[in-house]
Amino acid sequence: MPPFNANNSSDGIAFLVSAGIVYEIIAAACSSPQTTEINASARAETLMKWVHIGLIQAALFVGAAALFDKSHRNAILAGGGAAGVLMYGQYVHAKSAGLNSTEPGTEQY
Repeated sequence: MPPFNANNSSDGIAFLVSAGIVYEIIAAACSSPQTTEINASARAETLMKWVHIGLIQAALFVGAAALFDKSHRNAILAGGGAAGVLMYGQYVHAKSAGLNSTEPGTEQY
């Protein structure tokens, strides 16, 4: 049995809202995976610091939502968890690709 009721339309909404807040919080704390890749040689550590801060903030909001809405707790946690894993994977890939690239960044120092 899935961690939430896939036949309940409210769980689908809760899943999307939870996933959306993770994307929104990380986007607010960071630029983008593309920026991370393009400028990894100069700013990888700073960019990833903000990804980590964004993930902590997102976890706090998703956790609060799960506490407030017990009837949709599993969907909230599943949506937030899925989005967190996917976004983190994108940033890790962007950092790696950028550090391994010979292309110049877009910023001048």
